[in-house]
Formats: sequence, C-alpha cells, structure tokens
Amino acid sequence: MKILFVYPLYPDTFWSFKHALKLVSIKAAFPPLGALTVASMLPATWEKRLVDMNISALTDSDIKWADYVFISAMVVQKASTLDVIKRCNGLGVKIVAGGPLFTTEPEEFVGVNHFILNEAEVTLPPFLADLAAGHPQKTYASDVHPDITSTPVPMWSLINMKKYSSMNLQYSRGCPFNCEFCDITFLDGRIPRTKSKTQVLAELDSLYNTGWRGDLFFVDDNFIGNKNKLKQETLPAIIGWMQAKKYPFTLLTEVSVNLADDEELMSLMNKAGFNKVFVGIETPNEASLSECDKNQNISRDLIATVKTLQNRGFEVMAGFIVGFDQDPISIFKTQINFIQKSGIVTAMVGLLNAPRGTRLYQRLKKENRLVSTSTGDNTDFSLNFVPKMNKETLINGYKEILNTIYKPNNYYARVHTLLKEYTPKARSWNLHSSRWNLQGLFKSLWFMGIREPGRWQYWRLMISTMFRRPKSLPLFITLSIYGYHFRRVIEQCINVPQGGVA
Repeated sequence: MKILFVYPLYPDTFWSFKHALKLVSIKAAFPPLGALTVASMLPATWEKRLVDMNISALTDSDIKWADYVFISAMVVQKASTLDVIKRCNGLGVKIVAGGPLFTTEPEEFVGVNHFILNEAEVTLPPFLADLAAGHPQKTYASDVHPDITSTPVPMWSLINMKKYSSMNLQYSRGCPFNCEFCDITFLDGRIPRTKSKTQVLAELDSLYNTGWRGDLFFVDDNFIGNKNKLKQETLPAIIGWMQAKKYPFTLLTEVSVNLADDEELMSLMNKAGFNKVFVGIETPNEASLSECDKNQNISRDLIATVKTLQNRGFEVMAGFIVGFDQDPISIFKTQINFIQKSGIVTAMVGLLNAPRGTRLYQRLKKENRLVSTSTGDNTDFSLNFVPKMNKETLINGYKEILNTIYKPNNYYARVHTLLKEYTPKARSWNLHSSRWNLQGLFKSLWFMGIREPGRWQYWRLMISTMFRRPKSLPLFITLSIYGYHFRRVIEQCINVPQGGVA
C-alpha cells in the first residue's frame, strides 16, 4: 500500500511567520505533527511519503503515486484543502481525511472517501481493520477521549527538518478550563490526558538522534493542565535529560495565566529549558472575561501577572480578542494601552469568531446571530456572527489596534519594555539558534536598519541592547524580524501602502 500524506497550505497570517522565515531562508514554522504521528500508526510495510505544501508544491505525479492520500488540516487551511480534494478526485485517487477541520465540519467535503474523525487512537484502528477486510466504511467517529500513553513517536524521517524553524511535541490533550469561544474542550475534553515520562523522553531522543538542535514547541493547548504530574514526574525527567544532553533544545509552550501563581512550577520549567510561553489574555475588560467564562483571568492584575512571568524567565506571547458582547467602545484604546504597558511584543489581536462545536457557536445559533462558518483566521476582518457593537465600528476599532501596536515606534517600545523586565533563566544558546541569529542579524541590519520605516528606533534600541544587555541581542534580532513579518501581514490585510504604518 502506498500512502501520501498531504498537509495543505496555510494562508499568510500572524502565526505563519512567513515573512520572518523568508529572511532566514526557512520555509515554515512547524511540521505537521498529526500527520507524522498517524504515519507511525500505519502498518510498517506500507510505503509512506509526505508533501507539506508549505514547503514544496504538490504535483500530479505525487498524487498518482499513491493508493490513498491522507489529508489532515486545521480550519484555516480549508481553501487549500478543498483544492487538494478536487485534484485527487480528478486524478481518481482515494482520500482519507482527519484532523480538526474534518471533525468539526465533515459535511463540507463531499469528495472525501473516508473520514477518520476525532482522535486517531480510537478511530484509525477500525478503519485499518475494515480496509484489510475489504469493506472500509465512509465515516469513523467517536466521543471517547483515549488514553494517549500508547501514542507512538512521530515518523520524522518523512520530513526535511532543515526547512522548519522549530520541531514540535505533544505532551497532553485537553484543558481544565471551558472558555466559551474555544473548541479545545469540544475536540479534546476538559480532563487533561498526558503521555508518560518514558514517552516524552523517547520523543526527545528521537529528535536528538535525527540531529535536530534548536526550538522545540510543546504544542499542548495548556501545558500546565495537570500541574501535579508536571512537578512530580514530567519536568524532573525533562530536566535530567536536558542536563545530560547539554540543553540541545530551547523549549516553548502554551499555558494559562495561573502559571504565574506557582513559583515551584515556574522554576522547574526554567530548569527544563522553557523560555517562552503563549498565554490567552483575551481582554483586560472583566465583564468580557466573565461573558466568555475566562474565569482564570478574572480578579487578578493581568499586567502584574505578565511582569511576573517575564521576571521569572519567560518571554510572554499572548492572544487578545475584540468583539465580545460586553466590550465597550473604549475597548480599543484599553487593549492598546494594556499591550503597550505589558511589554508583550508578540501580541496577536483578533476578532471574536465562533468556531463550530464551541459553546459560543451554540449560544449565537440560539440567538439567531450566526451568519456563516468561521474561517479559522480571526485576523481577516471576517465575522461569522452579528456583533452587539456596530459592525463598522468594531472593524475600524480593530484596525486601529493593529495599526497602532505595530507601528515601529510602539513595537520597539514594547521590545524595550520586555528587555527591561525579562530575566532569562533557561539556557537558550545552541548551534541552530546561533546560525539563525547570525543570518538574522545581517538581514535585520538591511531590512530593519536601512529599508524599513522605524529604522532610527531600530538602531537606537539595538545599540542600547549591545552595551547594556548584550545577552539579549539574539532576542532583539528575533523580535525585530518578527515585527517585519507582522507589519507585512497588516499591510496586506488593511491594504495600507508600503511604509504606511510607520
């Protein structure tokens, strides 16, 4: 049996980092972890190939080679996915589809032969058994959230690691919180399920043995969902492994803001090599936080929480949302002021959307406010529901946030704030990052130091960093390149002429 895995194209979004990666000759941020994991679940005797369309083009000869094309995708990849399905149908090659996009809206894809929905540990084995018996069914689905202690190590041999800026590892699934707009609990449940420390170390070994040295993203939606197991078992094991291997990876992940309440956990994550975390701030407006049941963010000083994380050695990236029913007209200025004061350089602000499967989707459906399906890209100015605020006011206010926070003077002001607050604890040097920073330095000198608007802010902060915080120079280079990417994305979205956000 010949199996071709296809990972569809991502549009140019904030999180694609397309423009930043281009400056350092890298094609994509992360490899398709789900497809690589499923590849390890298939019979060892089957031939397997993978085409990540974010790395290379999918050709007709690729498709014709296969007996089956396996497609996995996120909602934001829907347009590319539909094109792949059309091409496979035209060439007469059968399609097996799974992942979040198909699990949430399978009826949208009439050209798929077999759906493997929900979690593959449960739904893939019966498909393989039926296929071997000669009578595979159309759809395999399950509400069961399986134990993931038998999930295999991804098949890294299917990709060229040099094309990616980071590798990834999934330690857990599920989140104990239940934010109204989030589809994680719908897809993965509220009880965090974790891999064993033996599995985690096996995945670290597999990446190390391939020769990978660099960033490693723990892609859990909430890495600290099970704090006790992290403290007692997982992090001590990672610390021992990283120390023995002399810290070949720098680690990043996603957490909830209550990490800042746990000194022991922060210390262990530092020792393990974590130096960057993404948190869902969403909004400083408590009425909006209550509306969406973001209870972990309520009754706390969110600026102080961010500062605590920065002081304890974590660069904080964060997500923000506008468009809640409880948002006042002042929310746009409030968001801008919060982001600037916090020193959150990578601040992804999006419009509220209601993905299928979420409690928000169900509520708005009952209120007859849904108008379309979500695109999965909450920065494309689309709303799939009727907001309480005037729509034009909301869109214009959102544009004001983007235009303001990514102006070079405001962007570099946040970099400056971060560098003052950020106290690195984890070791962050390795050969991969040194090459990234060397190439990034030369590119940033040309683009941000000469071509880009805001070059005076760039030079002033770079020189200051070199003399006052020389160890932070690699971080400054990386963030300056990120800023270049963010401004390009904003210009494309808002149709502002080149240099128009300066």
